[in-house]
Amino acid sequence: MSAIEPAAVESAVAPATVQQYIDELPAWRDGTPAAIGAMTSMQKTIWLLASAGKFFEGMIIFMVGVALPLINAEFALTPAETGLATAAPLLGIMVGATALGSLSDRWGRRQVFLGEMILLTLFLIGVTISPSFPILVICLVGVGLALGCDYPTAHIMISETMPTSIRGRGVLTAFGFQAVGALAGTVVGVIVLANRVELSDWRWMFGVVILPSVLVAVGRLFTVQSPHWLLGTGRVSEAEAELKRLLGRQPQYPSIVRLARDQTPGAARVRSSGFRALFRPPWRRSTILASVPWFLQDLGTYGIRIFTPTIIAATVGLAAVNDHTVAGIVHSDLNGAEGAVLIDAFLLIGIVLAIVLVNRFGRIRLQVLGFVGCATGLIIAGISTAMTGTAQVVLVFVGFMLFNLMTNLGPNSMTYLIAGEVFPTALRGTGAGFAASVAKIGAVSTAFLFPILLASWGTTVIVLLLAGTSLLGALITWLNRVETNGMSLEQIDAMHDVAADEAEPVDAAR
Repeated sequence: MSAIEPAAVESAVAPATVQQYIDELPAWRDGTPAAIGAMTSMQKTIWLLASAGKFFEGMIIFMVGVALPLINAEFALTPAETGLATAAPLLGIMVGATALGSLSDRWGRRQVFLGEMILLTLFLIGVTISPSFPILVICLVGVGLALGCDYPTAHIMISETMPTSIRGRGVLTAFGFQAVGALAGTVVGVIVLANRVELSDWRWMFGVVILPSVLVAVGRLFTVQSPHWLLGTGRVSEAEAELKRLLGRQPQYPSIVRLARDQTPGAARVRSSGFRALFRPPWRRSTILASVPWFLQDLGTYGIRIFTPTIIAATVGLAAVNDHTVAGIVHSDLNGAEGAVLIDAFLLIGIVLAIVLVNRFGRIRLQVLGFVGCATGLIIAGISTAMTGTAQVVLVFVGFMLFNLMTNLGPNSMTYLIAGEVFPTALRGTGAGFAASVAKIGAVSTAFLFPILLASWGTTVIVLLLAGTSLLGALITWLNRVETNGMSLEQIDAMHDVAADEAEPVDAAR
């Protein structure tokens, strides 16, 4: 019997889509699916490296809240300058998410995935050695640029390389490292403050992140390019090669990868219209859903969580108002940070619940429920300001704990997940980046104005206003709902293509 020629074997392999290869499961002889196969080493590597980006974001952004009193004292900042220091990385995120994140649609996912981490490392070094306040602000904005770029890119790298059945959980688990980072940043602050009594302690806090960021940059150098993106740009042979690398196993399967080469009309329309497509049917609804609730979410998330140590210290009487010595400032900062550690722990509980429940209840239901829960927690915290003694302490902690629990169960995690799913592949980086930028307008606004408004209006008014924005977020989410639970990325693309075909006559009439 003659050996079968490799060319004959290859021609016998029916073409399939990228997602069909990624989703393929082993099966018994009668066709019964076997257990879901483990992720390949490349899929695990991509997930881990993307998770590291979210960890750094949580650690750096919320470490600012711990470092802020020391920065304030070292540079003798005014309230407006204090708000600027807090808002600087968020301003960078706002610009970077769209200006840099959208480059992944043009240049490729892997290139941007690597470049953003190099950028982060360079600006972190600048933060730790900044000799003046203006230089510090510039470097903090640069850090934000890198983190903003990572918002859409990390999500896309995971979602475009994972099986459909675990895509949501994979993205949310990676996103959960933002909460781990927030907790770690607070803990690092506590450790540094507990062992040193110098105003320059905040430099050590940021310096801790430099070496890990270098290691992550090196790791990202060896990841694969997204086969979805390559196929969408017509580079079929490269897509087949990268898909085979992504699915590398021992023994190797599939040994031959043949991708369907047809391009959908909808994808071509998206590439030709670019950024403007976000504001036209059918993607306008997705843009509203991805961006507006995220904006409202970030108003509360960054206002409350960054200033949690300050609010706790002031509310429960831990702040040494009349002690302006270095030791007094550090002691007050340490007390507030220790209280924040307990509250921030509920971020982890919330994200664990989100991971467990997302496939059961879907993205939209959890986001609506989370918004309502956030409002409830903020109302409880607002009521605490009318109390005294033990009742005040209990209510402020319960309110903030409930807020952190529900924000990660719902809107803080779901807005991130939804933004990377409701746009077609050719528009995914641009759409998710734009949504993140709109969200960070809320984050920048609240971070800059919070210290000023907190001094002028008081804690009660601010907290109750943020409760109202949470309820508005629940309403807008429901009115513009697009549920992607259980859908593959290719099914989402097809859904948009059908909607685009239906909307095109209307657009042409205009």
